[in-house]
Amino acid sequence: MGAPVFAAAISIALLAASASGDFLVGLGSYDVTGPAADVNMMGYADPSQNAAGIHLRLRARSFIVAESGADGRRVAFVNVDSCMGSQAITLKVLSKLKDRRYGDTYSEKNVIISGIHTHSGPGGYLQYVLYIVTSIGFVKQSFNALVDGIFSSIVQAHENLRPGSILLNEGELLDANINRSPSAYLNNPVEERKRYKYNVDKNMVLLKFLDSKRAPIGAFSWFPVHCTSMNRTNELISGDNKGAAAHFMEAWFDKQLEQEDPTIEMLGKPGWTMNASVTIRNRRRLVGDSSSPFIAAFSQSNEGDVSPNTLGAFCADSTVACEFNHSTCDGRNEQCIGRGPGYPDHFASTKIIAQKQLQKAIELFRSAKEQVVGRVNYKQTFVDFTRLKVTLTAANGTTSTVTTCPAAVGFSFAAGTTDGPGAFDFTQGDTKGNAFWRIVRAALKTPNKAQVDCQYPKPILIDTGEMTFPYDWAPSVLPIQISQIGQLIILSVPAEFSTMAGRRLRDAVKETLIAKGRGQFGPKTRVVIAGLSNDYSQYVTTFEEYQIQRYEGASTLFGPHTLSGYLQEFRKLAIALAENSNVDSGPSPPDLLDKQLELLPPVVMDTTPVGVDFGDAKNNVKRGASYRPGDVVEVVFWTGCPRNDLLTEKSFSSVEIEQSDGSWRSLYDDNDWSVRFLWRRPSSLSSRSYATIRWEIPQEVKAGTYRISHFGASKSLFGSVRPFSGSSNSFQVKL
Repeated sequence: MGAPVFAAAISIALLAASASGDFLVGLGSYDVTGPAADVNMMGYADPSQNAAGIHLRLRARSFIVAESGADGRRVAFVNVDSCMGSQAITLKVLSKLKDRRYGDTYSEKNVIISGIHTHSGPGGYLQYVLYIVTSIGFVKQSFNALVDGIFSSIVQAHENLRPGSILLNEGELLDANINRSPSAYLNNPVEERKRYKYNVDKNMVLLKFLDSKRAPIGAFSWFPVHCTSMNRTNELISGDNKGAAAHFMEAWFDKQLEQEDPTIEMLGKPGWTMNASVTIRNRRRLVGDSSSPFIAAFSQSNEGDVSPNTLGAFCADSTVACEFNHSTCDGRNEQCIGRGPGYPDHFASTKIIAQKQLQKAIELFRSAKEQVVGRVNYKQTFVDFTRLKVTLTAANGTTSTVTTCPAAVGFSFAAGTTDGPGAFDFTQGDTKGNAFWRIVRAALKTPNKAQVDCQYPKPILIDTGEMTFPYDWAPSVLPIQISQIGQLIILSVPAEFSTMAGRRLRDAVKETLIAKGRGQFGPKTRVVIAGLSNDYSQYVTTFEEYQIQRYEGASTLFGPHTLSGYLQEFRKLAIALAENSNVDSGPSPPDLLDKQLELLPPVVMDTTPVGVDFGDAKNNVKRGASYRPGDVVEVVFWTGCPRNDLLTEKSFSSVEIEQSDGSWRSLYDDNDWSVRFLWRRPSSLSSRSYATIRWEIPQEVKAGTYRISHFGASKSLFGSVRPFSGSSNSFQVKL
């Protein structure tokens, strides 16, 4: 067989395989929890919100989909329980993958690293000054935990690649999100708003992954809602509503396996609970079982103006709604706070929003029938959004050219949102600024007239794009990416798109694909936005929303034409995808890792009182005490700083049941909703610390004899780190 004929035969075989929905699929998951003490949390930018324990461990969950054949194109998608993606992390992960002798198999072209946007994870891992101010500079421990976990999850997915198929489903999810900036949304054209039933997107899109025997191995979904159910008073590391939903769905699936139902026919039927233990997952980890568990991920989309605090925003401790246009109470923003459905308990609100996403995902998972068929492809480039020339076309066909601006944030950026108000009397919707803060701004940098005119009507608070001491304060070169998995198109954006901005982007890409695709794309083509991917550049609003200058508009870095720039550049990628043509890689983004300043003090040493060992109980349970479902058991242990050992893929907490042979088996740990690990020092400079492990006994608990154990590590004055463990008295759980 001649080379051309052989090549044609291979192409026909690959096309036949993709048309039938046969792919190589692989899934992976790994711990990215990071330091559970002292490190400022990323999201609310509140200097006082430092990690002090764990509510739920954070994970990177990955899928790889490849065309059949050794050289088939592939896409790797990582859903990570972090606030956002980071160019520095992306570069480091890709470097590690290459060093593993994967060569060019994985690159910035076909790897997507998308953050869920939890505001309850350790910060200090981005490479630009503005994003690491509250974390007191760069935190290498946070950075390394994310890099290593993301890398390991991709490696798992790669090593698990095997023949399989994918089903796609979508459906409407109500009562899980609202628009937190409705006054800005209302500034969009009336005719455009009339096209949509809601002022936020309500659609969830789900991929169901199956192995070659049609057994489910995972599910990834996209739905827009901020991970701000846990408010800024929270100090426990948590994946918030999306991280919790993933834990719940994995535990739910494991519960079916534990009941030895190999056909999984009972999924979603009465009898399963949200609080199901991760018993099977724990057993696998403890005995070193490498078999692949079911992996569920709840990915972020165009959530820029979308809140989980569905009761609305009210003035604190009252039933008075905040002022509509500026979200103030008596003219001030600090007291205007959004309320979740479980108000005033933000843990309850988190669970409710997680459950709503979970139940919709289960419904879509169980009813999924549409086979994903077609090719795997991708196009990616880097764009310098500073002074990008953008061609606008009016309704009458005339064109004009505008430009984006160097990055800057407005005065309303400092006002925060109803999910997390700012301070110092800033307000949302401020298009003027004030003299006092202009004087303060002058100590950093006063923007020139060209920048002021370009960003208008945004009054510039911090001219981040033109500030470079000690290094860049904000990004300018950003990655954008379009990926195809059959009829699903994923748009990876390094920002938080507002609802209408996301709609315009999806529409523009789909229209371009249909127009240029020569029949490859049509009504069944689904376009989803994967927000906060690969890097971070704050928000993107529509031109009309930008004029209102609420928080999202004030945080749209590159001026009023930012969205138009994205639309233009994504149309180019869509054309290249439709025509399968090459794309220029664009300017290289900076690598600022060697310039980072690490100012967080290290752990000096840990101590305990005389006669007390690490792991001893400070406050114990009464031996033989009896508890029932719904009761709370708390034990306090003398401990060391959690920064000494992150216990990656392990746990600081364990609730154990006694076996018939006298041994103990872990049933609940840091991965369970029912367990909280809280860490404290008696004073800020103390070398002593203690861990409180709190277990709220689930309704489906097994009766028996239990104990609570704690694991950790202590650091001596001379720098050596030693592990320790301790256990409480035993107690009874009765039904």
